[in-house]
Amino acid sequence: MSYDLVVIGSGPGGYVCAIRAAELGLKVAVVEKDPTYGGTCLNVGCIPSKALLHASEMFEKAGHDFAGLGIDVGTPKLNLPAMLGHKDSVVESNVTGVAYLFKKNKIEGIRGTGAVAGPGRVKITDTVGEVSEIEAKAIVIATGSEWTPLPGVTVDEKRIVSSTGALSLPSVPKRMIVVGAGVIGLELGSVWRRLGAEVTVVEFLDRILPGMDGELAKQGQRLLARQGIQFKLSSKVAGVDDSGKVLKVAIEPAAGGDRETLEADIVLVAIGRRPYTTGLGLEDSGIALDERRRIVVDDHFQTTLEGVYALGDVIRGPMLAHKAEDEGIAVAEIIAGQAGHVNYGVIPAVVYTHPEIASVGKTEEELKAAGIEYRAGKFPFSANGRSRAMLEKDGFVKVLADAAT
Repeated sequence: MSYDLVVIGSGPGGYVCAIRAAELGLKVAVVEKDPTYGGTCLNVGCIPSKALLHASEMFEKAGHDFAGLGIDVGTPKLNLPAMLGHKDSVVESNVTGVAYLFKKNKIEGIRGTGAVAGPGRVKITDTVGEVSEIEAKAIVIATGSEWTPLPGVTVDEKRIVSSTGALSLPSVPKRMIVVGAGVIGLELGSVWRRLGAEVTVVEFLDRILPGMDGELAKQGQRLLARQGIQFKLSSKVAGVDDSGKVLKVAIEPAAGGDRETLEADIVLVAIGRRPYTTGLGLEDSGIALDERRRIVVDDHFQTTLEGVYALGDVIRGPMLAHKAEDEGIAVAEIIAGQAGHVNYGVIPAVVYTHPEIASVGKTEEELKAAGIEYRAGKFPFSANGRSRAMLEKDGFVKVLADAAT
């Protein structure tokens, strides 16, 4: 079989790239190792977590805000199986939608694990281990990322869980320890806190949400603490003893010092994600990786092997689904002979806690480091009429403007 383009991976970057290329008249195939399309984002990431975030927010509002709005419903009762069922149905509709778009755009979906076999060749190992090869004028690697393991801690997805296991806990834990105060840890920690868990977040750095504007992170931590989430910053998890009915988590100061032990029913490991670049035949094909095992690409997303491109979480830049989508469109247009381009300066970032924390553009810290003169303007939601009417008085809008222009 021969194609104009073969995409390895069907996450947001891969499926958007495939659809755009098909729209531009290319013959396209997508190789996907999992039973459903959509990658981490649609199956065990962005989409299911947003479903649980929204549902748990509604549960919280029903218990705390409805009475003040004149809505008497009594004490809400959690039906966790139904809430998880809602999450699963949202995932199902999204992945089914991608399959429909492939069919509509005449994109061939190939089940199996793809690898680069050389210039213009993709090796596919199917679900029973049989190997075949297809030809492609262009190949795009869009295999995304996977959760990063914590050294010395074994994830069993039952009591010690990754973000995947944290989306499907069969019951609300009494005590949950979240390792990592990044986006994933705070979002999933806030879900289970709203549903009744005592949540403690352990973070190696001296702040939450590294890379985000410092003032937003500081105020975000204050609001999350007010909601009941406890924080242990400048701390690291040295080990988890899972021999008893209760998990015993050893925590030490990041700079060294006395160890303490906390008990938990669930430990969520959320220390970040790493590019999924193993088993793709990269080294054998002469495709270069950087020190973080990300695929090295030029300004046109081409790897060190001509005709092979990469995008999304496997290359430099923030690991965001919408960043991958933007790159997917750009790569498809470049392969089709057009001028694809991504403006990285306007890619937004969002943390779906409550309140949500959203930003676009440079942070104050980045402006100071670059020596750019700026002015800051802020307006609190507590002074906004609509916010007060909605009982959403927490937070603010902050605008950073060039001092001269």
